[in-house]
Amino acid sequence: MGSKRIWISTEPEDPLKDPSSTSCSTLSLRLSSDEIARLRNQDTKNLLRNKKLYLILDLDHTLLNSTPLTHITPEEEHITGRQDAYEGSLFVLEHMHTMTKLRPFVRTFLKKASEIFEMYIYTMGDRSYAHEMAKILDPNREYFDSRVISRDDGTQRNQKGLDVVLGQENCVLILDDTKKAWTKHKDNLILIDRYHFFASSCQQFGLSCKSLSQLEMDESEGGGALATIIGVLKRIHTIFFQELEDELAGRNVTWVLKMLRMEVLEGCKIIFSHVSPPVDYQYLWKTAEQLGVTCVAELDKSVTHVVAMHARTRKSHWAVKENKFLVNPRWIEASFYLWKRQPEESFPVKQEKKPAVRIEG
Repeated sequence: MGSKRIWISTEPEDPLKDPSSTSCSTLSLRLSSDEIARLRNQDTKNLLRNKKLYLILDLDHTLLNSTPLTHITPEEEHITGRQDAYEGSLFVLEHMHTMTKLRPFVRTFLKKASEIFEMYIYTMGDRSYAHEMAKILDPNREYFDSRVISRDDGTQRNQKGLDVVLGQENCVLILDDTKKAWTKHKDNLILIDRYHFFASSCQQFGLSCKSLSQLEMDESEGGGALATIIGVLKRIHTIFFQELEDELAGRNVTWVLKMLRMEVLEGCKIIFSHVSPPVDYQYLWKTAEQLGVTCVAELDKSVTHVVAMHARTRKSHWAVKENKFLVNPRWIEASFYLWKRQPEESFPVKQEKKPAVRIEG
């Protein structure tokens, strides 16, 4: 019988020893598939008995943002002398030649999430970086213990997988900013809007906008992405344990996740008009359907929204005439990330200063 490797939560032999220096063999074991299944089943039963689920957390652009010190731009140099202004959320790691900024609300998020989830860190960074970030996020080892997984521990190149997590997939939620890292577990994934504090982060993703540090701004502590997500996680937990009628072991957290997503734009019926690159039309269509939207290709009176890049199209004119909502594509994305239908008036369609030529579509 073949064997697989799985991440077992164990204490290092010496509790004072830095976990980043612990050999991988003390933190993971090679076991038969039958033994892994038995361990997963037992661990999940124990967790459910304590009314908890599993939560896998990405690091970069999800909980924090890091940059090499050599990539700090002249516009960002002011932050190196103002660490006190960031209230313990900015760290200069000279030995790693790195600066790290924690996302606002992250400490409150971890505290609240730990009450209803057993949490793992899972990053595409290397092991030393993963453990260094874990020490910043969890200096007292209250939340993760040794449940810190890096790219060195995965079983697939450039991919993350739940095969190294000790937990049944039907009880696992994933919080990450990158969908393509979880091709086999999309149903478990909660996507979070990327945190771009440093300029190098914007450059990494080909963004032409200024970073938060360049703008001398930051996300809202109480109204940012993590504050929104903790509310979603609490709702999922409540529904899973209190509202589903199946036997506890047979419940599936992905059903709850899908149901809550479908409620975001339930009752909306949209048609797209002249949506073109850089906006991904197919992505928008699929995202809208995940939010409970009915997408159509032909106009009729039941359409509630026209999604357009500009107001010169035939469908845009129809929306204005029929008193329907006319919004730009960001309305769908914002509703997706904020888990709530956003005010349509906040996403107006651009009125181009060109001759009034109507475009078909």
